[in-house]
Amino acid sequence: MNVWCLVRKEIRGRKIHFALAIASVALAVAVISAVTTGLRIHDRTTQEVLAAKEKETVQRMALLEDDYRKIMKYLGFNLLILPEKQKLGELYESGVPGEFMPEEYVSRLAAYPSLFIRHMMPSLQQKLVWKETGRKVILAGVRGEVPVLRETLREPIMVAVPAGTVELGYELHRGLRLKKGDEVVFLGRSYRVGECNPPRGDQDDITVWMDLREVQRLLRRPGQVNAILALKCHCLNDDLANVRAEVAGILPGVQVIEKGSNVLTRAEARDRAAREARESLASEKEHRGRMKAEQEQLAAVLIPAVIGVGMVWIAFLFFGNVRDRKSEIGILRAVGYGRGRIRVLFLGKALLAGLGGAVAGYVFGVVGIGVWTGRWSLSLFHWESCLAVTLLASLLAMAAAYLPATWAANQDPAEILREE
Repeated sequence: MNVWCLVRKEIRGRKIHFALAIASVALAVAVISAVTTGLRIHDRTTQEVLAAKEKETVQRMALLEDDYRKIMKYLGFNLLILPEKQKLGELYESGVPGEFMPEEYVSRLAAYPSLFIRHMMPSLQQKLVWKETGRKVILAGVRGEVPVLRETLREPIMVAVPAGTVELGYELHRGLRLKKGDEVVFLGRSYRVGECNPPRGDQDDITVWMDLREVQRLLRRPGQVNAILALKCHCLNDDLANVRAEVAGILPGVQVIEKGSNVLTRAEARDRAAREARESLASEKEHRGRMKAEQEQLAAVLIPAVIGVGMVWIAFLFFGNVRDRKSEIGILRAVGYGRGRIRVLFLGKALLAGLGGAVAGYVFGVVGIGVWTGRWSLSLFHWESCLAVTLLASLLAMAAAYLPATWAANQDPAEILREE
């Protein structure tokens, strides 16, 4: 009789024993496939979480940048572009520039695709006495901001003062008890009070702002300004030397100074937004990395342990099977079955148990971990992995059954039949 016919008869005759062998292999393979599939699910989930986090970070950064931009706009401009002849000592002493330059300078600068300057606004300022009130004030003529070429349009730092209105600093409107909508006379002309600014703690508190054209007429300075206010962007290599070099290449005969206190505040605010976003993403990556490391450590201990326990259990089952079948083995040896065929009988049974248990265990492990994690999909099945696990499980099952099979093959049929 063919040895494989004997294997089939052996399986049919001892179904419970064969089922236990299959169950042993299936349990071990289920644990292994669940652990390895769980690691793949973790990797996939990590990629999805980080992709979503990066998208959220980009959106959050845009919102934070915009929020900080709105907050920081109240700090004002941080650059002054002045005529080259303007002595800084006189500027610091008087508080207003005393030299003048063409207003068209700002248009020329705006037409250049600047790397370092964003907002720009020309200004004409002069200290004088408000004759109608007897107060010393700073008269400032301003116009709407001039957009820089290719710059995305955003809310301006300072809006233009409409013609026919004045904007007053805190000390002026408080001391004169003026409010928005009141009528005032300034240097013989009537104006309506527009904005009444809150206290700022500097010379803005005694400043009267008007439309630039109006101030040019009052001071008899048509087409002239004495300062261009600008905002230096917070970007890589945006130091003052680069700004000065850029401006000097466009506007000869000017100088650039930086108003220091607001620069650091604005830079720190924008850096804070970027730092928070980077730290949030880095924290998520670190957390996911720790989780994977813990799972890999568990797998490194669990998988060898499961394999070892499974092989010991299969060996135990086959040793018991050989002991229970000593008389049958003796008869087979007596009728001509050699040691090799007896060994193949048991190893063949182990092979089939390994094949069946591996397939069942792989399916059960993958489906189980997929359902348990809520990530079940057919894409979790890797047929290459299934084939590798099946071959490995079959080989290990045969290895576990090798000693019992060898013990059965080495039985002396005469001694067995004499005992029986």
